[in-house]
Amino acid sequence: MTVFEGRFTDTASLRIAVVVARFNDLVTGKLLSGCLDCLGRHGIDTDAAASQLDVAWVPGSFEIPLVAQRLAASGRYQVVITLGAVIRGDTPHFDVVVAEVSKGVAAVARDTGVPVIFGVLTTDTLQQALERAGIKSNLGWSYGLQALEMGSLMASLP
Repeated sequence: MTVFEGRFTDTASLRIAVVVARFNDLVTGKLLSGCLDCLGRHGIDTDAAASQLDVAWVPGSFEIPLVAQRLAASGRYQVVITLGAVIRGDTPHFDVVVAEVSKGVAAVARDTGVPVIFGVLTTDTLQQALERAGIKSNLGWSYGLQALEMGSLMASLP
C-alpha cells in the first residue's frame, strides 16, 4: 500500500499565487498577512525579486475565479490561494456572490489540475469576519498551510 501525504518542509521549488479581494480589505488584508506569515515561516521566499510568491488584487470576491483561472492556467504556479470576505447584508446579493465564487474556485481547480485553496470567508457579520481574520485566530495562516500541503501532495502523486 502506498500512502500519499503532503509535507510542510519541501517548499524550495513551490511557486504560489495569492488572489485577494480588495472589497472588505479590513478583513482580507489581515487574512493576507496571516497567510504570508505562515508561508514565510515555512520557507517560502516572499522577497520581491526572487520570490516564490505573487499576489494579485481583484476588486471583490466575485472576480476571484477569473484571475485564479488565469494564474493557475499559466503553468507558473503549483498552487493558488484565494482570499476574500463576503459579509451578509440585507439583500440576496450575499447568496449570489457566495454561490458564484465558491463554484468558480472549485471549477478552476478541476479544470486546471492546480490546487486552489478556498480562503473566502462567508459570514453574517463584520465581527465574525474579523474574528476569523485575526481577533481570535487568523484563518489566513490555515490557508497558507493548506497550500503547502496540497502543493507537496500534488508533486508526490503519480
